[in-house]
Amino acid sequence: MAPKQGLRLGTADLTRADDGLLDATAGDDAIATRTPWELFWRRVRDDKLALTALVFIALMLVIAILAPLVVKLLGAPPPDQASTDALSSDFGLPTGPSAEHYFGVDKVGQDVFSRTIYGARVSLEVAIIATGLAVVGGTVLGMLAGYYRGWVDTVISRSLDVLLAFPILLLGIGLASACSTGEGCVRGLIQPGLTVVIFVIALATLPYVARIIRGQVLSLREREFVESARCNGASDRRIIVREILPNLVAPIIVYTTLALPQNILLEAALSFLGVGVQPPTASWGQMIADASTDFDEIWWYMFFPGVALVLTVLAFNLVGDGLQDALNPRRRK
Repeated sequence: MAPKQGLRLGTADLTRADDGLLDATAGDDAIATRTPWELFWRRVRDDKLALTALVFIALMLVIAILAPLVVKLLGAPPPDQASTDALSSDFGLPTGPSAEHYFGVDKVGQDVFSRTIYGARVSLEVAIIATGLAVVGGTVLGMLAGYYRGWVDTVISRSLDVLLAFPILLLGIGLASACSTGEGCVRGLIQPGLTVVIFVIALATLPYVARIIRGQVLSLREREFVESARCNGASDRRIIVREILPNLVAPIIVYTTLALPQNILLEAALSFLGVGVQPPTASWGQMIADASTDFDEIWWYMFFPGVALVLTVLAFNLVGDGLQDALNPRRRK
């Protein structure tokens, strides 16, 4: 009788163990059935630093879009309003931060706070539009070169190599200088001002996007799902749009977030050198350039736009690093 009882106990224990194994297996299946976007959002949510940077970027975007309203609500003068009353009464020198002018004024009495707010609008507008144009154009060229290869790849790749042969800053200075006078470039299509800066930055960024996308497409076009679509009679256009392009979303997102801070710095550099956004339009790079000769006397004119530039670029870099980690397929959590 004792052995039979022990056998019953062993069978019951085995049944309970099987139930536990099934529960564990069910739990593993639940984890395994998470969609890639659910895993992506979970990783982003766990990255507190990237989330903080994302909130800062969102705040900067709101301030840039509502710049006139923000300046008006805070009682600051317009960015292009020069007033001798804001200068010191003794020698007519710029005055520092005060209750009337939160960030002080520049050499001609313009409010630094207002110009810093409007400078955010210019920097973000140029960076976002130029990066968008470069990503769209680079994605199209990269997919065509990587998918068709042959002479198409040769023509596109060699053209990109020619652009990459020029130093970005020197290329930007040359194009900006040539297009900033008269009626602009390309029969007036590229007008002096923001249009020139956006064109220069987009042209300088496009080759890098195209080379990255080309490398990804060269790998994807040999995958089984592409061969299966080709065997089922799918056209090249359908394969590129329906099969290959969705697999490029992750690298496109990552590179876009990493290119934005670089383009913000490039816009500031062009404005600093005098070939970017022209007065009276406010720009962080232009403000830093104007204050560079008298930094020891009017430190606030360089300090506040410089801090805004550094924090914005740092925030975009942190978000880019966070997205790169979240979209990394080798991560298990």
